[in-house]
Amino acid sequence: MSSVKSEATAALSLLNAGAVRERAHRLLAIGLEDQLPNFRVHLDRIDATAELVVQTTREAYPSLAVPFHSRWRHFSVNGVDRWADLASRIAWPDRATRARAEFDLAMVSVFLDAGAGPSWRYSDPVSGSAIGRSEGLGLASLAMFAGGAFSSDPRQPLRADADVLANLSVTDLVRGMQVSDTNPLVGIEGRVNLLRSLGRLLASKPGVFGRFDTPRPGGLFDRLASLADDRKLPAPTILSELLREFGLIWPSRLTLGGIALGDCWKHPMLTTGDATSHLMPLHKLSQWLAYSLIEPLQNAGIAVTDIDGLTGLAEYRNGGLFVDNGVLIFRDDGDAVREHDVASPLVVEWRGLTVALLDRVADNVRRRLGLDAAALPLAKILEGGTWAAGRRLARERRADGSPPIKIISDGTVF
Repeated sequence: MSSVKSEATAALSLLNAGAVRERAHRLLAIGLEDQLPNFRVHLDRIDATAELVVQTTREAYPSLAVPFHSRWRHFSVNGVDRWADLASRIAWPDRATRARAEFDLAMVSVFLDAGAGPSWRYSDPVSGSAIGRSEGLGLASLAMFAGGAFSSDPRQPLRADADVLANLSVTDLVRGMQVSDTNPLVGIEGRVNLLRSLGRLLASKPGVFGRFDTPRPGGLFDRLASLADDRKLPAPTILSELLREFGLIWPSRLTLGGIALGDCWKHPMLTTGDATSHLMPLHKLSQWLAYSLIEPLQNAGIAVTDIDGLTGLAEYRNGGLFVDNGVLIFRDDGDAVREHDVASPLVVEWRGLTVALLDRVADNVRRRLGLDAAALPLAKILEGGTWAAGRRLARERRADGSPPIKIISDGTVF
């Protein structure tokens, strides 16, 4: 086998959830031997962390009827599900048509969902509230989608067409996201470039994204439906397809054998005997999107299995939970006040440890609640859950609710 083919094979081995989990737990094992360069791991704080997650979950969902962690949660305000309300008023010709629209919405909204920064707010015209962070980004993207901002056909506003995405301007997004000098949004150009790249990629693959229509993200629904066996589809397959089909849209970072590795970074302690040495795959936004595509698939009659085959999300709320609650301690206290690039070993280490520690917390939470993984999969623990507990601690410890690690963001990772 040529070196290029060998490297390509090695690259593909990183484009799945199993690789994320395996390397994350390898990083944690190194941490438990106190051999990591940036953090010490204090597992004696896991019990307290799990108890906080249980408390947070019970407060939000007293009956423990916890929904999946997904983008769809951010479309609800004051108990009203804006998308469900809108979709219920549409005469969909069939379930597949609605699923394609939901794929369009979920993908565009998730690609716009990197951290907004502490200052930005969306002034919601319906509730009159000023809403920040993921919820604000979700509502802003839903309003743009409902208004036909991503459609090339005024008669069919609820879609995202490749040609519109490819030609999206900064002005378009500034208007839709209500960005101004007094309402700055982190990484606005990075978000626009990501959607433009998405549009170009969709147009370049009509066989995947335009088999029943003009190229659009919703074409992936038909691709996934074709992979379902007896109307059953494993969740890791959703992620693998996302990583395979969308790898080229991410900003140029690491490649191996000509294959873009996406949300994958270098860490000096992760040594292997092949071309993937020192590489830590995380695939946060892709996994967030995979979680967000489960419900449209289920609503279209496709049962999604092995949901726990996906991993926890390596982002700053889950990761902040472990730093703020003392599971992870900086070796150098100065790192708490410095800004860190997303590619830095410290951030890669933090994110990898987050994935592994989420598995530890999930097991602990289930024991405390007397539930198994079938009743309380990781997707529900994240929602109940670790993400909410991380935000809670951030607000208690810092006035602006910012994460405990300062990240230099380009709007495409967190």
